[in-house]
Amino acid sequence: MSSLTVTRPRPAALPLAARRARRRSAALGLLAWLVGIAFCLPVLWMVLTSLHSEADAATNPPSLAASLTLDGYREFFGAGGGASPWPSLINSVTASVFSTLFVLLLALPAAYALSIRRVRKWTDVLFFFLSTKMLPVVAGLLPVYLFAKNTGLLDNVWLLVILYTSMNLPIAVWMMQSFLADVPVSIIEAAQMDGARLPTVLARVVAPVAGPGIAATALICFIFSWNEMLFARVLTGVTAQTAPVFLTSFVTSQGLFLAQLCAASVAISLPVLAAGFAAQDKLVQGLSLGAVK
Repeated sequence: MSSLTVTRPRPAALPLAARRARRRSAALGLLAWLVGIAFCLPVLWMVLTSLHSEADAATNPPSLAASLTLDGYREFFGAGGGASPWPSLINSVTASVFSTLFVLLLALPAAYALSIRRVRKWTDVLFFFLSTKMLPVVAGLLPVYLFAKNTGLLDNVWLLVILYTSMNLPIAVWMMQSFLADVPVSIIEAAQMDGARLPTVLARVVAPVAGPGIAATALICFIFSWNEMLFARVLTGVTAQTAPVFLTSFVTSQGLFLAQLCAASVAISLPVLAAGFAAQDKLVQGLSLGAVK
């Protein structure tokens, strides 16, 4: 009997368009990795420099094989007899946290009025909010300084809280308006039919549904407040000095303490990085809210 041979069909070759799409996707993925590495290189270089001694950090070009040390961090935290960074860090935390809380308390009802219970000419209101960010910050520096001087608020951390709240409120209203526009009106009407008033609706209905968007707004406002230096540099002295202003004290007439400066930059950046890492899932959900229907 003759044996039958079964031949398996060869897999069909991918169409030319599919192969091109696959190559294009691989090229874009490689490009994204290269761009990400390029953005991370300065941060990695800063961390590496912070672990070198001042002599090794000042070499040109810097030595990658130099011995590692924590002297820069010890100097930053005052182990060498220098100024302690803790008052400046506490001031930054106070100004950033309280201004972010005030921004959320003010932006949530404003965004509710502009997205769910829309007022007349709400688009003009949004444009007005956004137009306030077009003014150069330095243009308002002198009036704010004179106001703070005449009211006795110079070198006061609560003045920074007020300034940061007013600076971040427009962008917070703009962001939260787009987030709250995706909240179903039916659940709000159901809560109102059950007797819930506006504060209850905002706190127990709107806020939980738009939680990712609110978290993303809060994180961005916190970062803006933490990184602000111009107003803090001009309006504060010793009592209300913030962390970015304290960072500039490492650049003195005696020279540039590069290792200590990098160590201070890493330490001051850690709270923002920790907040972003802790809220990364909420941040991604908030920034992509409404993108997929």
